[in-house]
Amino acid sequence: MVYTQLVKSQKGLFALLVDPDKYSVDDLIDLSQRAQTAGVDMILLGGSITQASMADTLLTIRRVTSIPIVLFPGNAIQFVPTADAILLLSLISGRNPDFLIGNHVLVSHSLRKSGMEIIPTGYILVESGRVTSVQYMSRTVPIPRDKCDIVIATALAGQQLGLKSIYLEAGSGAEMPVSTQIISEVCKYVDLPIIVGGGLRNPEQVKAARSAGASMVVVGNALEKDLGILKDLVSACR
Repeated sequence: MVYTQLVKSQKGLFALLVDPDKYSVDDLIDLSQRAQTAGVDMILLGGSITQASMADTLLTIRRVTSIPIVLFPGNAIQFVPTADAILLLSLISGRNPDFLIGNHVLVSHSLRKSGMEIIPTGYILVESGRVTSVQYMSRTVPIPRDKCDIVIATALAGQQLGLKSIYLEAGSGAEMPVSTQIISEVCKYVDLPIIVGGGLRNPEQVKAARSAGASMVVVGNALEKDLGILKDLVSACR
């Protein structure tokens, strides 16, 4: 139970988000080796649109690192049965049935046969100052960043439905990350691990998210531009 054991460790968890379309094989090997050295806790694998092979990407990462690989699928076709675990995302801030339950039905039998750890996760999209890929692809409207009460109620409803984690998402390449006010307020009402991603570009933002109560922070887009900051980001998360 990779994810469960990591969460129980009580340390600040750092997850590296890898979009297979964004890296060549050589760059992926370099990234994975740097992640191992920096002490990254988890590699999330997925993207809004993935043309590259998820299976090949997973195999390349696994050859050079022992870091757990967790699926972060944008849709059902990104499912790979050889991953260690899956964040089974339900976009509870939206009302698109495909991302609430539809894709989950398509992959349910394959997921059962895989035997991997399943983490049912309430995915909440928060306004970030621009239209992000996830907003466009999911055809859902993010919760306005000044509507903290709606974010809280949505997260609370996710917990009451039996979900095991809450993911507060600003979106890949977001102009602004999820505010520390939203993170801290959600943590007051929800007794679940809180994952925060999107728009986190520097150690100060990572540290602020952790200080506000995030159990795990996720960074991807910033590292596509500058791999050199990885170690500092992980350190800030601790």
